[in-house]
Amino acid sequence: MLACCWSSKGGSGTTVVAAALAVVLSKSSPAGALVVDLAGDVPAVLGMANEPDGAGVAEWLLGGELVPADGLARVELPVNPGLALLPRGQAALHPSRGSALAALFAADPRSVVVDGGWVGTNAPDGRTELVGALAASADHSLLVLRPCFLALRRAVRAPVRPSGVVLVAEEGRALTGADVEDVLGVPVQAIVTVTAQVARAVDSGLLASRLPRSLERELRHAA
Repeated sequence: MLACCWSSKGGSGTTVVAAALAVVLSKSSPAGALVVDLAGDVPAVLGMANEPDGAGVAEWLLGGELVPADGLARVELPVNPGLALLPRGQAALHPSRGSALAALFAADPRSVVVDGGWVGTNAPDGRTELVGALAASADHSLLVLRPCFLALRRAVRAPVRPSGVVLVAEEGRALTGADVEDVLGVPVQAIVTVTAQVARAVDSGLLASRLPRSLERELRHAA
């Protein structure tokens, strides 16, 4: 199973949602889960002691057909039992082999969750095209969205299309999940509530080891 999480606007919570979803799936999938970092922030959100400073997805993309068949597996990093991280790497993201990358993820016996970050005209390097290729082949293309007018407007114009929405709910927002579904024409798969408990888990680096029960419950059926 391949799930690609992305957003149409920075600061939407995509990395937290993707990382938490991978933790949830690592517990429920017999083969475990793999989280793929295209935005660069997953190690910090998962509370990993050392930031990866070696090769990752970017270098695999650059290597082309010269990369060994097990090239991606060689750069994976363990997070906890059942969960591994495929880091972003240090080079620019080149989307030309996006379809080949998606095929590898689709064939992986584990549940694979991609943190695509935010996509759009001004997104860094080739992330938008790469996320588009992965989302097009994914079982679930999940738009992570805070229900504000600006984010929804950008989502309508986004070059990547969602199959569902993970709504990051905040007190005081006028737009509802029904509004989002009416505008985008896709279902809200999960509603994640912004709470102090979730913020503390992220800030203290405990998301991987002590995932808040509320967050686990909200994401259980997202993918």
